[in-house]
Amino acid sequence: MRRAERLFQIIQILRRSGRPVTAGALAAELEVSKRSVYRDVADLIGQRVPIRGEAGLGYVLERDFDMPPLMLTPAELEAAVLGAQWVAERGDAELASAARDLVAKIAAVVPERLRPFIAEPTIGAPPAMSAAVDGLDMARTRAWIRGGRKIRIRYRDDHGRESERTIWPIIIGYAETVRLLAAWCELRSTFRHFRTDRILAAEFRDECHGEPPGDLRARWRRHFEAERGVHLP
Repeated sequence: MRRAERLFQIIQILRRSGRPVTAGALAAELEVSKRSVYRDVADLIGQRVPIRGEAGLGYVLERDFDMPPLMLTPAELEAAVLGAQWVAERGDAELASAARDLVAKIAAVVPERLRPFIAEPTIGAPPAMSAAVDGLDMARTRAWIRGGRKIRIRYRDDHGRESERTIWPIIIGYAETVRLLAAWCELRSTFRHFRTDRILAAEFRDECHGEPPGDLRARWRRHFEAERGVHLP
């Protein structure tokens, strides 16, 4: 790792940590000696990066420190490109277009030496298999999730039975060939997951369900983890 990249990585480590980080922890993550860490931190402080602390106690980066948001490492660039490739292949039309635009915007602002990581990435997402057609407007659904509003749907289950339900949309899950809409179902008075290709009709209502979207998502997460015995990231 070049020294300039190491200095940037020290800032990243301190920025993501909520507690003081010792020189030993920094040295272990960066695979350098503690002496190198002491020297690097001293240089950063000399460049007016607001790092507080001292050897033996740990270092803290002041919260109001501002850094250009696209000071990305090669690994971060490749992660962004890989994610954008996946979304461009498997997302709905609006998200796919946004993913391609994102890569173009990143390529336009990163330093010249980093552009090969975008133009000639060492990783890639495989082509998507044929995806099922959504039965409702996904861009509008995302807007209704953010706005905490209800959707009235007509749904066909895996046995071919149809029902009408008013739901409180929470989050959209993107699988390889289908999408799932997690929601609170007023008909069943519990959380349900609906395949978007089985939604036959949707009425986007202006009525709000009255629960902050973040709180509703947290309740769904606890329900999902308890029901499936898994921990969501």
